[in-house]
Amino acid sequence: MYHGIVIIHKEKGFTSHDVVAKLRGICGQRKIGHTGTLDPEATGVLPVCLGSGTRLCDMLTDKDKEYVTRLRLGVETDTQDMTGTVLAHREVQAGPEQAREAALSFLGSYQQVPPMYSALKVNGKKLYELAREGKEVERRAREVRIEELEILNMELPVMEMRVVCSKGTYIRTLCADIGRKLGCGGAMESLTRTRVGNFRLEEALTLEQLQVMKDQGRLSQAVLPVESVFANCPVLHVRRDMARLLDNGNALTVEQTEEKERYAPGRWVRVCRPDHRFAGIYAYDEGRGRYQPVKMFLEQD
Repeated sequence: MYHGIVIIHKEKGFTSHDVVAKLRGICGQRKIGHTGTLDPEATGVLPVCLGSGTRLCDMLTDKDKEYVTRLRLGVETDTQDMTGTVLAHREVQAGPEQAREAALSFLGSYQQVPPMYSALKVNGKKLYELAREGKEVERRAREVRIEELEILNMELPVMEMRVVCSKGTYIRTLCADIGRKLGCGGAMESLTRTRVGNFRLEEALTLEQLQVMKDQGRLSQAVLPVESVFANCPVLHVRRDMARLLDNGNALTVEQTEEKERYAPGRWVRVCRPDHRFAGIYAYDEGRGRYQPVKMFLEQD
């Protein structure tokens, strides 16, 4: 069984679930999970976790993300992108500078209302299922954060932007909100996710490339170790006579590590076995005077 992360370059037409299903066939294992959905028409970075790496899924979902998107002003659709039913066409009266100012005004935190065509659930039912039934329900605005917004190209009525944003941000909704602010409406024309955390598009592989690597017996080269996600965390090694504590996911005192180093309370550290194999993430609990496990990544085939 493979344990770790594969950075997929998702192509158009695939859902995130499609990617997982195809990877199960390529890798020959069931234990695979993705780190957050990407619309079928969107392309770009989709980290997929394998084996013990599936415990990373919730951690990677929280990472900031970078996108390149094209916004078409003067049109509104029911899905907030150009795949939906057109609800209105309006003349774009704004000039380039006004359009730029409207886009940049969303920098920082703002209250975003999730779109009806999304996987969020209301009373146990996904919003997009309700939308397909012709129903619209009230959605509570959520605070999202636009860390960076750069205008890459502007040929009105189309604007191309690079956006770095927090977890839970809908780029489709950002495009619609910019159009609404300009009074002409707007819809997302295309979307490419160029980064998730430290994982970038340049290192991503298509499913076809992975299949070729499998056929050549090189698939393991595409699997990044779980530990690579925590490259910035300091390392501690458990003492050989205390290895069983680590294997059972128990707390560790400073004296039970080779380094006998006490890091700041709450700071994540990588804890490894005596043979240097990564076992889990711990953090020092000052009240208890020991390192407490945050998440274990014990490999079990």
